Amino acid sequence: MSKEINILNSNRTEVADAESLRQLDFIDKAKEYVSSLEKELGRKPRACVVTFGCQMNARDSEKLLAILKLVGYEETESEDAEFVIYNTCTVRDNADQRVYGRLGQCSNYKKKNPHMKIALCGCLIQEQSAVEKIQKSYRFVDLLFGTHNIYKFAELLCTCLESDRMIIDIWKDTDKIVEDLPVLRKYPFKSGVNIMFGCNNFCTYCIVPYVRGRERSRSPKDIIKECEKLAKDGVKEVMLLGQNVNSYGLDFKDDDPNRISFPQLMEEVCKVEGIERVRFMTPHPKDLSDELIEVIKRNPKIARHIHLPLQSGSTEILRRMNRKYTKDSYLALVDKIRRELPDVAITTDIIVGFPGETREDVDDTIDVVKKAAFDNAFTFIYSKRTGTPAASFENQVPEAEVKENFDRLLKVVQDTAREQAEKYTGNEEFVLVEGVNEHDRGLVTGRMSNNTLVHFPGDEEMIGSFVKVKLLECHGFYYMGQMV
Repeated sequence: MSKEINILNSNRTEVADAESLRQLDFIDKAKEYVSSLEKELGRKPRACVVTFGCQMNARDSEKLLAILKLVGYEETESEDAEFVIYNTCTVRDNADQRVYGRLGQCSNYKKKNPHMKIALCGCLIQEQSAVEKIQKSYRFVDLLFGTHNIYKFAELLCTCLESDRMIIDIWKDTDKIVEDLPVLRKYPFKSGVNIMFGCNNFCTYCIVPYVRGRERSRSPKDIIKECEKLAKDGVKEVMLLGQNVNSYGLDFKDDDPNRISFPQLMEEVCKVEGIERVRFMTPHPKDLSDELIEVIKRNPKIARHIHLPLQSGSTEILRRMNRKYTKDSYLALVDKIRRELPDVAITTDIIVGFPGETREDVDDTIDVVKKAAFDNAFTFIYSKRTGTPAASFENQVPEAEVKENFDRLLKVVQDTAREQAEKYTGNEEFVLVEGVNEHDRGLVTGRMSNNTLVHFPGDEEMIGSFVKVKLLECHGFYYMGQMV
């Protein structure tokens, strides 16, 4: 659960945006409803936020939780609560099924608790078929809203508490950005910062452009202001978030004085006093520029970790995916990164089983894994998403063949990652301590600049601090170390 830390942007002196001020009014209104419920229950009503999917969803959930706590709910991890909200993902089918499974369980809780409200938001709710399914099969749900109007949660919460009918507020698209909202961070020492929303790439397998909309960049001044505010609140590490951060600023007009590139934005964030480490997620290989590599090279604050989604090592499959690079151009980019940034860890995403993929295509992917020497790779089986071009492609790969290819690839990925990890043995690295080890209370767990986990002797007083640690033993994907 989130620690009891200050909620940023929770009063009118901290915000300037008119819509944010309007939502603060709805927070005040909701407080009255929740206060009445508390008197009726004889205790504080409880709220649970369940997050599926990416870091941007996790950041959105911090806003949802902040509002729920501001209006008077007590946070709980139990879904047997007075208010439960599922922040959904729809990138893969299993994420959808997990949500529906949780809803089935929640229906039993709601039968026993007449005060319970159930809400769903996020990417899944931007799909019309999902909304229709919930309306038909899960009529006990109280509130549905999507990705484009999540900033209206306080207003929608009031409407939900006033009504006994299902509230549906789904926007097809928007050019509006409202980020100056209350936030309760999961960690007091690190935070995500949204820099842009949406995606213009339209990879044939991906539903994101349809549910998140077109690319919209935040004002650089607003981003820097948020980073400065976070630094004053004790944050030492920020992660700049976007579906394709390399596209940041491209939607600004040529004569816009705010127009800067993503590398320029990174440099400005690095100048914020108190911010000691800067991460970013996710770049697209077709857009990763020499300028960005040079900025990382000369800024020690920028984490030595680049997540560079490959998806496939087959040039033909990449063409069918609409990825706009080839096997050779991807490897050339990796070579350039390794040459200019020898201390950077490169991780990736890979999909197995895309329509028409052959064993030889997977061999090409395995070849890239070996040549790129990825520090880690997140491997996924292709998930058909209704509404994407690939869903109607011919030659869907048989399940048994997909599993065989997946297992072959996974072994190479694991072997390569293990070899990469071992090369740091004996190094002394600065580690941001994130918490007490779950399995041994005498150890703390921290993260290196390259994103590798390290466990070493320490106590909870060290949480949120950067310490130098000698890496003693490599255990595949983590290290045992000793503070220097």
